[in-house]
Amino acid sequence: MNIEELRDYCLSLKGVEEKMPFDDKTLVFTVKNKMFCLTDIETYEFVNLKCDPETAIELREKYSEVTPGFHMNKKHWNSVLLLYENKKSSEISLGALLCVCIGILSKKTGCFTKN
Repeated sequence: MNIEELRDYCLSLKGVEEKMPFDDKTLVFTVKNKMFCLTDIETYEFVNLKCDPETAIELREKYSEVTPGFHMNKKHWNSVLLLYENKKSSEISLGALLCVCIGILSKKTGCFTKN
């Protein structure tokens, strides 16, 4: 999933807005003014995804490309290392992780239904 596909997917979800609240290189996606996804648009080396604590741990244990969220609250955030996306040995795609994390969050918040 390239950065344009990430952006298109996130913006296709109901109530999602894109912002750059920190600087001119960190793209943040929010719903109801709460962040759920962010990445550096210059390097696009990883994407931080918000997830419920139990699922966050499960994903880290199952997939080597998923680590505790870089510069984020490790309880609620995972980083997906995108260098794995370019290898044939990748076990899971960023798109699949987005679906898992967004699916969990939508059950809890009622957000993220498709536009």
